[in-house]
Amino acid sequence: MRSAILTLLIMLFLSFFPSVSGSETFSAADIPEMRLLLEKAISNSLIEGGVVVTGNHRGILTTTARGKLVKEGVETPINGKTIFDVASLTKVIATAPAIMKLAEEGSISLLDPIARWFPEFRGSGREDMTILNLLTHTSGLRDMEVGEGGNLSFFIQRVASQKFLPFHSSTFKYADVNYMILGELVRRVTGKALDIYAADKIYCPLQMAETSFLPSPSNSLMIAPTSSNYQAGVVQDENARRLGGVAGHAGLFSTADDLAIFGRLFLNKGRINEMQILESETVRQMTIPYACNNGAVRRGLGWDIDSSFSAPKWGAFSESSYGHTGYSGSSIWIDPERDFFVIFLSVRTNYRDKKLFSQLRNDISVAAALNYGDAGQSIPDSVRIEALPLPPHSRQGIIEAQQHLKRMNGKIQARHKLTGKTRKLAKAPGSHRNRAKKRILES
Repeated sequence: MRSAILTLLIMLFLSFFPSVSGSETFSAADIPEMRLLLEKAISNSLIEGGVVVTGNHRGILTTTARGKLVKEGVETPINGKTIFDVASLTKVIATAPAIMKLAEEGSISLLDPIARWFPEFRGSGREDMTILNLLTHTSGLRDMEVGEGGNLSFFIQRVASQKFLPFHSSTFKYADVNYMILGELVRRVTGKALDIYAADKIYCPLQMAETSFLPSPSNSLMIAPTSSNYQAGVVQDENARRLGGVAGHAGLFSTADDLAIFGRLFLNKGRINEMQILESETVRQMTIPYACNNGAVRRGLGWDIDSSFSAPKWGAFSESSYGHTGYSGSSIWIDPERDFFVIFLSVRTNYRDKKLFSQLRNDISVAAALNYGDAGQSIPDSVRIEALPLPPHSRQGIIEAQQHLKRMNGKIQARHKLTGKTRKLAKAPGSHRNRAKKRILES
């Protein structure tokens, strides 16, 4: 019923708002290097398929996809319109912007003590903990499992009673529970569940028609699986499932094309096609770094800027970039300095080898950055990694692909070793940076 209501709301909003999804597309071609990276990930059983979309503030630049969905005897190639469980991207695509909308409206202050909205925390010793601490994962709270009955109030009481965890407002400790509380905060302040409020304030105005919690079963053929144990459209995260599929930390489903609209929103400082979805100051506050752990970690409001979770950034994006990753095999990284974003969604099959998957995320970012310069412009052929068309399914074609991957991986690894240099180059003039890139690739 809720899905049907959201679908109706989206259709009504589409009739009133100017087109957003009809953004410019600068290149119908994909990135050959990206194809090879996805093929290698599939052959290494990291993923069954995936899609990578790159773009800038004006629209999508490229879409590269490999793999198919096979359901009810129907094969559907994965593409920019395939619907994925985006897992922890829920935090930055739904919950954080919803909280910031409430702050814009004056309904809350980011410095509000949590105990103001959650009496459960009164007398807990955490009366000084604020909404800001939840947004930046500096609450000190640790994750817990939601009970079988999905009673959120009882869960929050258990969280508030956590002992032996000192509260240090500058210590970063990533925990889903922070955003589970923030998702419930939206409901307590507005009287609307997070899915309804996010659709009303964000997705409908942006025409992100395939972005929702609890996706409609009518779209099941276009929904990528996140686990063989659950039917299409059922969130993978267990706590989110126990909460009915709508939670502040996970549960959102979206497409690469829809997330590209969201990436454009932030590159355009909260405004698209004459619509100011978020105030420019809100975007600035969300994306400036908050130093944690004595400066070893930098986080935005929801967004990751520089931490152990920043695999898509390392060596490929400027210091001012930000993004987030998701357990299901998703990531988004946005670089306002270079006017560029990269979105990666996948059908992930390997959850054990985290290092290999982090390497894949980083390789994708590097390949995207090398193919498109600082402002989404194609950089000179002398700087590009040589492109190899997707080989035919033949022995010679496989040999050529393996040889190309070996050459490409060697160059990518050399680039990783020069991370310190590339960070310095991020602040250098464009011409100097391009010459330096060329030297790096030729080394």
